[in-house]
Amino acid sequence: MKRYGMVIKVRPEKFQEYKNLHAAVWPEVLDTIRKCNIRNYSIYHKDSYLFSYFEYIGEDFEADMAKMATDPTTQKWWDVCKPCQQPLETRAEGQWWADMEEVFHCD
Repeated sequence: MKRYGMVIKVRPEKFQEYKNLHAAVWPEVLDTIRKCNIRNYSIYHKDSYLFSYFEYIGEDFEADMAKMATDPTTQKWWDVCKPCQQPLETRAEGQWWADMEEVFHCD
């Protein structure tokens, strides 16, 4: 299992819409997340930043993320969520959410 942390900004005028969307995530999207080996997934908010945390239990993260990206329902979900988000300028090329470095963990 590998832990992931990612960050993105939420547009202040879209924050309530984003919360409402995530209060009722489409079941098909949740199913795809599970099928792509993601567990213990959370999104937190502070001062216009969204922080996501999840655990990946699969063997090929890139392949599972590609599988998720090609799922038609997930693509539609992203289409409604993306207008609420503002990617960080410092993110790596090709990223929407910026990867974060884990600097400490304690079980």
